[in-house]
Amino acid sequence: MRAPLTLLLLALSVSGWGQVADTLSRADSLKGGVPDVIPDAFQTDAAAFREGKGVAMDTLDIADGRLLLVLKDDHTWYYIKNFKLLEEEDVFRDHWTVKTTDPYRIPLDSLPLHNTILLVDSTSTFVCPNQTKVFSKFGYRHGRRHQGVDLPLKTGKPVVAAFDGRVRVSEYHSGYGNLIVLRHENGLETFYGHLSKRDVEVGDWVRAGDQIGLGGSTGRSTGPHLHFETRYKGFAFDPEWIADYEKGELRSNVFVLRRSYLDASSHYVPQSLDEEEDVYAADEKIVAEEKRIAAEKAAMRYHTVKSGDTLGSIAKRYGKSLSTIQKLNPGVNSNKLRIGQKIRVN
Repeated sequence: MRAPLTLLLLALSVSGWGQVADTLSRADSLKGGVPDVIPDAFQTDAAAFREGKGVAMDTLDIADGRLLLVLKDDHTWYYIKNFKLLEEEDVFRDHWTVKTTDPYRIPLDSLPLHNTILLVDSTSTFVCPNQTKVFSKFGYRHGRRHQGVDLPLKTGKPVVAAFDGRVRVSEYHSGYGNLIVLRHENGLETFYGHLSKRDVEVGDWVRAGDQIGLGGSTGRSTGPHLHFETRYKGFAFDPEWIADYEKGELRSNVFVLRRSYLDASSHYVPQSLDEEEDVYAADEKIVAEEKRIAAEKAAMRYHTVKSGDTLGSIAKRYGKSLSTIQKLNPGVNSNKLRIGQKIRVN
């Protein structure tokens, strides 16, 4: 594997190679041909090539086809993905629409009870789209589904791709404001909302860590932040299942997505993954969890705010303490209730 690189470096290291290359580049613009004397400004230290500066020198196809091998001038190499071939994969062709947030439109019970998803491998990595503490979590908020996490971010600050992927949506969407949706090889999609600027277009390929836009407060937003979602087959699940955003780290390289996670009432619960049975829960347990979530949703009750209502008067009406109502409605501003606003009361 190193032989081609060694030959390449040997050719580059021949004394005077840099001078000839520079001379020829200048000769292209001279009618009289190559000058007899090489100007001092065009001298290149050939030793720079012998030492190696980590510069990519060549890209080679390998048997796998999906990967390309990049050779560097310091006798090292690395893989990159062959995006042209990836475009032909089913994951980037099936249900590929560029105008809707959910192109799948399938019933939840059509999905398997659990699905093992490889998040990163030797050629893939994770970069936190914005490393910070989550200030608004996944779940129901003010009686409305909040399908991601909100990460504080100043307007104009860079937003980066969490994983390698292809841009499926890049446009303004009501609620999300400026929105970018990336689809990834493992079937997941990540959403980046409320951006002040979008730097990528539909069909673009991005690598983890590439800048895709700038933070902002467009759409339905109370202030500058990044709204970040993770979805599978159109269903959102709590992004905190896969990563700790305050630390900027994945929780594990492989994620077992239970179908019960794909409900807005299900949220991340810290747990030990030391035992395999903690990861691969029995089907009966997953079904039981789905039934429990469904029962909790059916039991939820909401009060619609009317003129003159206060959080205290609502609590008294339903026989609850003020602190209980506040816990049921995280982030509610008791001094700014809006007529028509939904307040959870149990």
